[in-house]
Amino acid sequence: MRVGFVGLGRMGTPMARRLAANRFPLTVFDARPETAARLGAGVSVATSLAALAEWSDVVVTMLPDGGAVRDVVLGKTDAADRLLGAMPAGSVLVDMGSSSPTGTREIGRILAQRGVAMLDAPVSGGVARAENGTLAIMVGGERALIDHCRPLFTAIGREIFETGPLGSGHALKALNNLVSAAGLLAAAEALVVGRRFGLDANVMIDVFNASSGRNNSTENKFKQFVLSGTFASGFSLDLMVKDLATAVELARATDTPAALGSVCRDLWAAAQADLDPGADHTAIVRWLEGLAKTRL
Repeated sequence: MRVGFVGLGRMGTPMARRLAANRFPLTVFDARPETAARLGAGVSVATSLAALAEWSDVVVTMLPDGGAVRDVVLGKTDAADRLLGAMPAGSVLVDMGSSSPTGTREIGRILAQRGVAMLDAPVSGGVARAENGTLAIMVGGERALIDHCRPLFTAIGREIFETGPLGSGHALKALNNLVSAAGLLAAAEALVVGRRFGLDANVMIDVFNASSGRNNSTENKFKQFVLSGTFASGFSLDLMVKDLATAVELARATDTPAALGSVCRDLWAAAQADLDPGADHTAIVRWLEGLAKTRL
């Protein structure tokens, strides 16, 4: 299976390295050619999206959002360098970033007219799990197509979940991040309240993790990236706000009341507006500290 890989950011680079380490013939493309060149021997660097598409059996995109995927696949203009038109019939596009489910289905319909199949397969687990190949992968699309691409997924992830038709993986990823964002925010608020009362933040985290307040953030983020002062989990606040917007849009599209989700999205967006561009998502705790004039 010849794999083309587009998008070599914090997550894309270690994912591409996992594919190369598992001996997939790999060609990569990134808007920054120097990034692609750093993958080293055995990995080819395409000079254009069209050249990558023509060579590949499967093209993986790992891009910031669905708009970027649309630009890469369909192009911004008729003359743009793009995947559409160069991907041969029978090839597969796999969007492993976090995109809008409705946008994914639209791209899937356009590709199908050219005989190209599509899966959405967003991942969860962060940079560390991308590096060791233990990501959780949520795959939407036809079962036979998922089975065809399964060797690719097992090179990157440890847990592979079949979520339903095309777009369902992206829907589930957005909802997962809503749960994650709400858990981090709730824990952070509790820590700030407790600190103002005189409690020790480290002790509070230990109690949460031994009690019913435990969540992914209390276990894997607060001591590691917040109380340590590094704020470097590898997932940006901008991407979290984007995923929360997708979750709220999904609630609206399904006519589902989601008051907590809407408030959660608004709070994260307010932090995004106040914090520096490109801030890590754990930096929302800094924002809460500023509101309370309290340091954990």
